Amino acid sequence: MLPVSSHSGDPVAQELREAGVPLGACGKPIGPGSKVSHVAADDRDGARDMVRHPLSLGRRRIGVVTGPPDTPGGAERLAGYREVLTEAGVAVDERLIVSGDYSRAGGEAGAERLLARAPGTDAVFVASDLMAQGVLTARRRAGRRVPQDVAVGGFDDSPAVVAVSPAADDHPAAVGPDQRGDGAGAAHADRREDPAAVILPTELVKRASTQRGPARDGEPRQRARQLVRIEEAVHRSPGLA
Repeated sequence: MLPVSSHSGDPVAQELREAGVPLGACGKPIGPGSKVSHVAADDRDGARDMVRHPLSLGRRRIGVVTGPPDTPGGAERLAGYREVLTEAGVAVDERLIVSGDYSRAGGEAGAERLLARAPGTDAVFVASDLMAQGVLTARRRAGRRVPQDVAVGGFDDSPAVVAVSPAADDHPAAVGPDQRGDGAGAAHADRREDPAAVILPTELVKRASTQRGPARDGEPRQRARQLVRIEEAVHRSPGLA
């Protein structure tokens, strides 16, 4: 059995273990079933890179649309956001933090809340690509240009990032062994007494929605087609933690 991104307090993992069902999780488990073999992206480190990027471009009013706070990705990505702002000497403004549910509609609603609370936000870190699509929709509707007025970056590096305009976004992507294969391995490893953890490193991919200034005609689309990757930071971590 391979649960994906479980919520804190969800009893399913613990019940399956007690029933003797081999179990591995996709995403760091939290709560009662946290002692489970799992495969996860380094959510916190990926979020750090994502937030450092707009800071390097001179942006300081950086909002965030988080995942659900009772999920590992929601908690870890928000923690990375807070850590980088603090280390950069930028005060964490709670008005710039809104939660979402990893859906496009959740991202759109989160962006609207950010616009109402802090219309001067000049960058938004979005905790998933689907939510980033919703953020882009809300920003366009409000007349905010991306990236000239506000930079937008997501998380996952999924095919969804090339289906929107700007055609490509900034997304930390998990790199390493195929997660489905590793997930099966985690389920097998759960037969052991000590659960195993495989943490995949992340890679920052720069794309059109965070760059300063207007791109040349056709450039964003061309960059999306070719999936041009500028490896600003590639993090290595042990394959087995």
